[in-house]
Amino acid sequence: MRSWRINFILVIFFVLGAAIISRLFFLQIISHKLYQAQALGQQAGFSETQGKRGEVFFENSQESKGAQGSGKTTGLAINKEKWIVSAMPGEIENKENFSQILSQAVGEEKEFVFSKIDSPDSYVIIKKDLPVETIEKIKKINLKGLYWENSQARYYPQGNMASSTIGFFGGDGAGQYGIEGYYDEVLKGKSGIKEQKRGLDLIGFQSSDAGLDGSDIYLTIDYNIQFEAESLLQEAKESLDIASGQIIVMKPDSGRILALANYPSFDPNQYSKERDLDIFQNASVQKLFEPGSVMKPFTMAAALNEGKITPNTTFTDTGSVRIGIQTIYNFDRQKYGVQTMTGVLEKSINTGAVFASQQISHEILLDYFGKFGFWEKTGVDLQGESYSRNDVLKNGPDVGFATASFGQGIEMTPIQLARAFSVIANGGKLVEPYIAEKFAQNGTETKTSPKISEEQVISKATASELTIMLINVVERGFGDGAKIPGYYLAGKTGTAEVPFENKKGYYPDKTIQSFIGFGPALNPQFLILVKLDDPKVPKSSLSAVPVFKKLAQYIINYWQIPPDYNVDKS
Repeated sequence: MRSWRINFILVIFFVLGAAIISRLFFLQIISHKLYQAQALGQQAGFSETQGKRGEVFFENSQESKGAQGSGKTTGLAINKEKWIVSAMPGEIENKENFSQILSQAVGEEKEFVFSKIDSPDSYVIIKKDLPVETIEKIKKINLKGLYWENSQARYYPQGNMASSTIGFFGGDGAGQYGIEGYYDEVLKGKSGIKEQKRGLDLIGFQSSDAGLDGSDIYLTIDYNIQFEAESLLQEAKESLDIASGQIIVMKPDSGRILALANYPSFDPNQYSKERDLDIFQNASVQKLFEPGSVMKPFTMAAALNEGKITPNTTFTDTGSVRIGIQTIYNFDRQKYGVQTMTGVLEKSINTGAVFASQQISHEILLDYFGKFGFWEKTGVDLQGESYSRNDVLKNGPDVGFATASFGQGIEMTPIQLARAFSVIANGGKLVEPYIAEKFAQNGTETKTSPKISEEQVISKATASELTIMLINVVERGFGDGAKIPGYYLAGKTGTAEVPFENKKGYYPDKTIQSFIGFGPALNPQFLILVKLDDPKVPKSSLSAVPVFKKLAQYIINYWQIPPDYNVDKS
């Protein structure tokens, strides 16, 4: 009898054990995925998310002297948390009291707040873009029907500085103009699924969406050089009443852009308030102009490189030259008599440039202008770069080639001109201007590399000859106002007429005055282009040249560039 009871109990244990094992098999093996998903649903949440937009920074070049390297960084475009205050009118018990209390917190009139909440809508936005400090005040109010939420906003801490270079992040969720437009896909955070986990070993939530953030961009632009360039343009506005102006600073051996300054500028934080959309364009890369006498070195380069002239080749200037039925004159109808080609550049003689151009064929001259990059975009990494095919010149009469030799009847952008001049400073090779130094994402950095053509536009010997000729322009020519004691600088002045927009001919009372040069001339470390639109003085030696000198002196001091020769202090 006792044995039966024991066996019965053993059977019960066996059946229960079999049932438990069967249940565990069902849960852990057969329904493993189902219950795993249910557990995951309890431990984690998933939602759609958008990665943060990458930020943009200046990088100081003082220690590297403008070469690629890392220095102190300054934010140009950053993300900033903004708050929106809203309300549900149906939940508000006393709208008068609600308006009175909230208006003091958000800095608005009581009537303004009341007009927002006195609405049949179930949800209304009272105010956007509030700082976190204001939200902290609002949280303490504890008004029923009041709500707040945060969002990422684009903020430009430098205001107007480099505005045409950075562009802005538009309300449509896309970058527009400049860096923001050109690198929109790089900066833009990716859309994805965000996983949020909660566990006993975690405090709050952990998010796994970091890989969705866009790349940060570090620019070649030096904050201090950019600031100085923009300050000089502002001074030119005040002293010369310029209509507009641009300054470009480059490393001629690599194409690194150290400053890209434009006047007038705008505040990208307030871009929606601008009525003239033309102000958003970066004139340095998007607006064409006839360069005037700064074009003469390229004409000389072609004739020198072809062996048709030397720096000492002479011609007799009578003040004018006849081309077909038209007569070309020097600036201010001056007559210079017997002159060398070096003297032509020193005194900026139009007829001398025509003489040099006549020593080679039109086809050869056009070919050299093409090699200098005047028929194509530079490839600079900014949105909306423009260029001209100059078809009128290419297919026009002889007089067009004559005027093009001294920079009239041929058009280009300032960045094209700066790149072309770098050929002279760079031993005859063309570089591609660039403005993005490196990209950083999730702790990984990718650096850009300079693009330098293998082909010689002009020979090293021609570049050296031309450099000496341009040094003479500064030492004893019309560019002598740019001279800095102790340093050899090479440069060229330019005073160009401004063509009518919709008809042939030129304005009688408008000029574009410029100076472009590099230094130290025998070991070039910087190249500067100063272009001033319609200054209220007659020629560039009184406008662009002094601006160039101030900026060149600033860079020499900033980089502590040693002098070429000792200055006699006796």
